[in-house]
Amino acid sequence: MTPDVLTADPVLVSTLKAALAPRARLRPTVAAVMTSWNKKDWVRKNLRSQMAQTTPFDQIIVVDNCSNDGSIEMIRSEFPSVHLIVMPHTRYGACETFNIGFKNASTDYIAILDDDVELTPNWLETVLERLAVEPVTTAMISSKVVEPEEPDWYTNHPEVNRERYMATFRGCATLARRDVLEACGYYDEDFFIYGNERDLAARVMNRGYRILQYPKAVVRHGTPFGMKKGRRSLYFHVRNLWWYFFKHVAFADIAHFFAIQLALKLGLRRESVKADAIGTIGIFQVIRDTPAGWRTVAKATFDAFLGLPRCLKVRMVCRAPDFSLPTK
Repeated sequence: MTPDVLTADPVLVSTLKAALAPRARLRPTVAAVMTSWNKKDWVRKNLRSQMAQTTPFDQIIVVDNCSNDGSIEMIRSEFPSVHLIVMPHTRYGACETFNIGFKNASTDYIAILDDDVELTPNWLETVLERLAVEPVTTAMISSKVVEPEEPDWYTNHPEVNRERYMATFRGCATLARRDVLEACGYYDEDFFIYGNERDLAARVMNRGYRILQYPKAVVRHGTPFGMKKGRRSLYFHVRNLWWYFFKHVAFADIAHFFAIQLALKLGLRRESVKADAIGTIGIFQVIRDTPAGWRTVAKATFDAFLGLPRCLKVRMVCRAPDFSLPTK
C-alpha cells in the first residue's frame, strides 16, 4: 500500500490506526443482510442456517420485495428476531433492496446473502477466523458456492479451490466490511440486477482494498450454475457489462475483450475457463435459446450507450493488481 493511497483514503487510515490499538472485543460484529422475493421455502432454509451458526450473527436483516407467497408471514411468525423490511411494491431492483439492508446494518461487517443460499453451520466462524489473520486491506471474503448443474471442470478447477485475491466476489455469500461498502457507495442502483458485484469490486479495489476467495467457507446455492436463462437476464447482463466497461476498464482493454469474443465466435480461439465470470458462462447458448436473443442484445447495447454520459462522469479505470476482465 503506497503512502498516497493511505492519504487519499481516510477509512483505510482509521482502520490501520485501529489495528494498532488494543482490541476492545473478541471479534468484529456481523449482520446478515438478505433480500428476498417469493422464495418462501428457501428463505426458511436460509434463516434456519443463519440461526444455527456456531458463531451467531449480531443482526439478521431481510429486505423483502413485497412477496406474495407467504414469505413475509412466515418470517414474522417463525423468526421474530429478524429485522424484516417489506417493500411497498415489487418494482425495486436487487441493488436497491440490498442497499436498504446495508444501510440498516450497524455492525463492523456485513454478510451479503441471496435468499436461496444455505450456509454450512460453521460458515461465519470460518470466515471470521480467516479474517483475523488477514491484513487490514482485505475488505471482503468470498465463499465457495456449490450450485445445481455445476460441471466437474468447474468444481475441480484449481482456481476455484485455492485461496486467492480476485477481481470480483460471489454476491450470494460474501463477508464485507460495512465501512468500505459505505465509502464505496454500495451497489450502483442503476444496475438493477446482475453485474453489480463486479462493479462494486472495482470501486473497492480502486480504494486500495482486496477481495479474498476462501474455499473453506462453503454455501449451497439454489440457483443453477452459469448465466440465468431468459430475456430479462440476458438484457441486464449485457447492458450492465457495458456499463462496467465504461466505468472501470481502459478503452484498449474493452476492444481486446470484444476481439476475444469475436475470435471465439468464429472458432479462431479456444474457449478458456471462466473461473471468476460465473454469471456470463454460457452467454452464447443463452442468446441462442432466448427468443429474439440477438435483438435483446442489441437493445441492451443501445440502452447502455444511452447511459454512457452517466458512466463517464464517475469513470475511474481500475488498475489494481488483482483486476482482471471477466474472460477467464
